[in-house]
Amino acid sequence: MDNRNNTIAGWALFAGICALGLTIGSQMLFASHNPEKPGYPIEDAEAGAGGGESAVPLPNLLAAADVAKGEAVFAKCAACHTINSGGANGIGPNLFGTLGEEIGHGKHGFAFSAALSGMGGSWDFEKMNAWLTSPRKFAPGTKMSFAGLSSPEDRANLIVYLNAQGSNLPLPAAEAAAAPAEGAAPAAEGAAPAAEGAAPAAEGAAAPAADAAAAAPAPAEAKK
Repeated sequence: MDNRNNTIAGWALFAGICALGLTIGSQMLFASHNPEKPGYPIEDAEAGAGGGESAVPLPNLLAAADVAKGEAVFAKCAACHTINSGGANGIGPNLFGTLGEEIGHGKHGFAFSAALSGMGGSWDFEKMNAWLTSPRKFAPGTKMSFAGLSSPEDRANLIVYLNAQGSNLPLPAAEAAAAPAEGAAPAAEGAAPAAEGAAPAAEGAAAPAADAAAAAPAPAEAKK
């Protein structure tokens, strides 16, 4: 009887140890860990929704933009858009020749939201930049789910890439850089020595007149 009880107790203890081991192992196996680096960059919703203002004027950004870099940025759009001539619409419209087109119309019958189709006007560089910064702010109610591009350089690169795909609008002229305020100060300071240099000339002009007056005989003495 004692041997049987010991055997039962031993098996119960063994079963408990096995159950504990399985619990610990399953927790380790199914624990979730965030990757150190995401496999695909996702644009930050808060950054895209209204951020990304640049002190550099858009024409200057466009003048320095790179079509090849814009094509790389377009990879973020390729899941929803095609850009080849005659390409089919997908989740979003085909984007060939978009710049210069009327906003929210055309594109082989794509069903644009009322937020875009009722906006009016055409896609120019300024409007495209505002749209890419935050579609939801540019056209509240749009079906576009992309938050936007927070980098002004990325937007400029993408715009020149879009423009090269069937639009080819002339880029706006880059604005001339304003002269730094510090540059004007040395010029003002440089003028000061000239003013000081003029003083000896004035003094030099007075001196001959004084010498001439001293050399002239006094009238009273001439009468004597």
